[in-house]
Amino acid sequence: MFIGHLALGFAAKRAAPQVSLGTLFVAVQLVDMIWPIFVLLGLEHVRIDPGNTRLTPLDFYDYPWTHSLLAAVVWGTLFAGVWYLRKRQLPTALLLAGLVASHWVLDWITHRPDLPLYPGGGPKVGLGLWNSVAGTVVVEGALFAGGVALYLQATRALDRVGQYALGGLIGLLVIVYILNVTSPPPPSVEAVAWVGQAGWLLLLWAAWADRHRAPVRPAA
Repeated sequence: MFIGHLALGFAAKRAAPQVSLGTLFVAVQLVDMIWPIFVLLGLEHVRIDPGNTRLTPLDFYDYPWTHSLLAAVVWGTLFAGVWYLRKRQLPTALLLAGLVASHWVLDWITHRPDLPLYPGGGPKVGLGLWNSVAGTVVVEGALFAGGVALYLQATRALDRVGQYALGGLIGLLVIVYILNVTSPPPPSVEAVAWVGQAGWLLLLWAAWADRHRAPVRPAA
């Protein structure tokens, strides 16, 4: 799942209007941002296996430190802890922890049974939505549309940057998603990992666009 994760980041702006969209995107994508680094360092492993699922040619056979349920909870706790130490806002810290952990839940829906519950063995789970391209696109598309709608209800543009930068970001995310669904298998695992690093640019773009928008105050 890709834009489905980001959908929760968009939607969370309504619950935490003081938090940058960039920070919310980091939360929902944190384990996927760490994963390529771990792959390049040889700490986790993936192989290219066309037909592994209908949607992706990647076989995620070893990624317990980023994508196990226990790891997601630990990363969420660490991320929320850093936020709390800086801001002293417990409700927001708990929300951020939940957003980080939500990544595993959405992956559980889409992945085949390759998600470990904890590092070191044990059962692997996954409902396998990726075995249906149409089903995946419908589910992720609906999540994304709903998340963006909630974000637009919760914020307003302060200037043209806030309007067009956000529109450009949404358009780019849709294009990237279409390319992910329709592109041929990548040439190498290293290429997958390095392309994954480009995700940081999307997070910076989200923070920039959000800086030019303001929360919509509820009607009295």
